[in-house]
Amino acid sequence: MIGVVIAMQSEADILLNEMKIVRSLTVSGKNVYVGTFQGKNLALCVCGVGKVNAALGAQLLISKFDAETLLNFGVAGGLNDSTKLCQVYQISDAVQFDFDLTQLNGTKIGTLDEYTENYLALASCGNEFPCRKLGTSDRFNDSPDDYRLLTEELNADIRDMEGAAIVQAGYSAQIPVYSVKAISDVAGSGSTTEQFLQNRDKALQNLKLALPSIFKNL
Repeated sequence: MIGVVIAMQSEADILLNEMKIVRSLTVSGKNVYVGTFQGKNLALCVCGVGKVNAALGAQLLISKFDAETLLNFGVAGGLNDSTKLCQVYQISDAVQFDFDLTQLNGTKIGTLDEYTENYLALASCGNEFPCRKLGTSDRFNDSPDDYRLLTEELNADIRDMEGAAIVQAGYSAQIPVYSVKAISDVAGSGSTTEQFLQNRDKALQNLKLALPSIFKNL
């Protein structure tokens, strides 16, 4: 079973409209859809925005639906010239850039207490989509401080609010995690909120077209 963890209903719909749904239910307040796509069994959880929601959704799929693989996809923000608006990228590594035990442990920002490195590696879904590094936090903003942290210290390419938390849940369960993002906004190109609203639909359409290739490699 593939467990698909999606933050928002608008992101989930690009798969739900294409898959054969055999059951839909609400578990712990979260909508879950069970069915098939491209001949593969999956359970999709619309988890809500943010790291706690993402981790809860991932664990729900692992514990209640026996997910052996996790997939996260959706729109996200680009951070440098290597990410283009509305293009699709797979995530190679992810870090929680609002997690900081530096003062206590002397570790790099984003290093979870049970790990020695701040970035956690994801599984690869083939060579069709370029690989980029992801920074995750519970913030959607245009903060110059966050931008400097992400680009100068962590060398991240993309930012979101869920991905790295799903990776952490996958690591705890010892199952592979895949993540694919379409760029809805790019830092330094005006308000990220305005860009997000303007580009979200096109980014999601490109992501929808990529779904068959993504699932082929899971």
